[in-house]
Amino acid sequence: MIEILAPAGDEKSAYTAINVGANAIYLGLTAFSARSSAQNFDFESLQKLISYAKFFGVKVYVAMNTLVKEGELSSFVQAAIKVWNIGASAIIIQDLYLGAYLKKQYPQMVLHLSTQAGICNEYGARLAKELGYDRVILARETKLEDIKKIASIIETEVFVQGALCTCFSGQCYLSSFAGGNSGNRGRCKQPCRKKYKIDRKNHEEYAYRLSLSDLCVGEDVQKLAEAGVASFKIEGRMRRPEYVAAAIDYYKNLLCGNNSQKQFLALKRTYNRGNYTKGLAFGQEKSFISSAVQGHIGEYVGTIFVESGRYILRTQQTFSQGDAFKIMRDGKELCGAYFVAKSHGGAELKSSTRLKNGDKAFITTDAKLNERLLSITRTKSVGVEVKININQPPIAIIGGKEFIGDFVCEGALSRPTVKEDIIKCFLKTDNYPFKVNIQSVVTDEKCFLPVSKLNAFRREAYARYFEEVTQNTNAQIGAMQPLPAIESKGGNNGLTCVIAQDFKGVQANIAVLKPRAYCGDLYSQIKDFKGEKYIYLPPYLSGADIQAIKPLITMFDGIYCGGNYAVALAKEMNLNLFAGVGFNLSNSVSVGGCNAKYIALSKELSVQEAKPLCGRNTFYLNGGDIQVMDLIYCPFSKTCKDCSKKELFMLTDENNRAFPLRRYEINGCRFEVYNCAYLAERKAFTGVLKECVIAQSKYKNATQGHAENPVL
Repeated sequence: MIEILAPAGDEKSAYTAINVGANAIYLGLTAFSARSSAQNFDFESLQKLISYAKFFGVKVYVAMNTLVKEGELSSFVQAAIKVWNIGASAIIIQDLYLGAYLKKQYPQMVLHLSTQAGICNEYGARLAKELGYDRVILARETKLEDIKKIASIIETEVFVQGALCTCFSGQCYLSSFAGGNSGNRGRCKQPCRKKYKIDRKNHEEYAYRLSLSDLCVGEDVQKLAEAGVASFKIEGRMRRPEYVAAAIDYYKNLLCGNNSQKQFLALKRTYNRGNYTKGLAFGQEKSFISSAVQGHIGEYVGTIFVESGRYILRTQQTFSQGDAFKIMRDGKELCGAYFVAKSHGGAELKSSTRLKNGDKAFITTDAKLNERLLSITRTKSVGVEVKININQPPIAIIGGKEFIGDFVCEGALSRPTVKEDIIKCFLKTDNYPFKVNIQSVVTDEKCFLPVSKLNAFRREAYARYFEEVTQNTNAQIGAMQPLPAIESKGGNNGLTCVIAQDFKGVQANIAVLKPRAYCGDLYSQIKDFKGEKYIYLPPYLSGADIQAIKPLITMFDGIYCGGNYAVALAKEMNLNLFAGVGFNLSNSVSVGGCNAKYIALSKELSVQEAKPLCGRNTFYLNGGDIQVMDLIYCPFSKTCKDCSKKELFMLTDENNRAFPLRRYEINGCRFEVYNCAYLAERKAFTGVLKECVIAQSKYKNATQGHAENPVL
């Protein structure tokens, strides 16, 4: 059976998801969660929820999917052990090698590798399996043909609904460098949802140039099922409970083969950004970018007519108090409105903004729908047998489990306790999700139990039954094992590495070629360089991309890459690996676990945080360009015939900050975004890594990055 996996940003969403029929839910702790602004869970509320979920056979996955710094290692491991010990079905990890360490030390843990780890091809899947992961949550950009290959290697979870990140999973640093809040640390401020302009025809006006429509795979989930996907994941830990309910209901109906149009319209009313896209697994659609609409657009319900100063929504649908609307004009968001009263031929709306004839109305809050979705409850049938006889302890058999009272029933002095009294008592469920089925009541009707005593026995029996059937079956972990000591790899050897588009004038021990196009004659660009030569591979490559560029890779001494898949690829090709900044190595366990000739530490570490992790062949980004995004799509919606195909565009925000937007070619166009300021050089304390792809004349200023200011 394919799993429907639902988000739970708070308790209400979690219980709603279980009640509506999710097979599993995922949630975060108050610490180490990639959605730190969600309400999340402490250990007490988590344990209570796990018991409730277990009663219905629903799994609970706990997301601990942030980058962990050295000073947080002990707390992280202790928290992971506690999460496992209280009954979590699995723990979701971003840090590839930290998760591998946990699996080695505590093999009973079930670990899922987060989408933030960027698994997108079979090489990454093989590495995840080798390191002990039980499931991979695929990058949202993974192509259908690669999903099929990955699913044959390891259990696979794929997003089918919800928000899309504009940047490739785990490689976004825009919030970090432009605002000091790291997405990899769960604190993304979503600068991608702001307005930008680009110096390209038809893109010169400010719009939501990087904001993507919400994902809705819809009926194409059948293609994912045929590819072998085990779990369909709904994104939305920041969304309202009614959205969670509507999404679960929609996909349940799809998987059952039912007509799901009614459920789809309900989903649109609970949250819909950009009228949806099927996502990059199936190729980029025209609807992929939502440049006109940044937030919830709802469902189109009719047109506004202005009559004697009143705003009348002409529609055949009926609305009620509490309904809210978004008004669109010329395809752009104008304002909000709300229902006032019924009107002939429609409904009267109220808005603080002056509306015009022809404005379009979209319902974004349907009060009755939300009430219906949130009123769904779930119970489980439980058979109950009761035996109450004089001079014997009471007996209750609940769900086949026997519970005996700790007292003896006495004889009746006047009115005895009869069957009807017992049935009435045991039909009470004490807030447990039972649907009581009284199968038999045996009493000689000569005994008497005070109502208070009968109720107390029932409460005790139900409590013990619930505790037994929801008992934690996870193999328990004892005391935390000591963390490995930081091992020096021989001290700083003063190596320098430069990433560039050609090697002319490059003076360094190591040079990394970042081509404008992954084709043609690359040898002529590198032949005169006397040091070690590496080729830069993007953190995302499809299986087809890899096969296409393999002949080029053999010209080099090794691979420089920020994607985890490069470990298995370099090993297969018998080449050296330079683990780039995209590996996000930020603690000693991960640094020690990464088996590469050279490693670059996370560019979100300060100098003070990085120094203890440095050893031989360790590099720290120290000068040059700061890449902040990898875009695995065309920001111009594939309007190729109108494109200048130039290498460098400028993405400018409303504060007039200009972010270089670099185009390169690998089986078509791909794009990278760079920070609005270049990284100032400082005195080296370890191997120096410098990226020089964008001319410094394109920047107005310089930044120290996170060298002195640790990222949150």
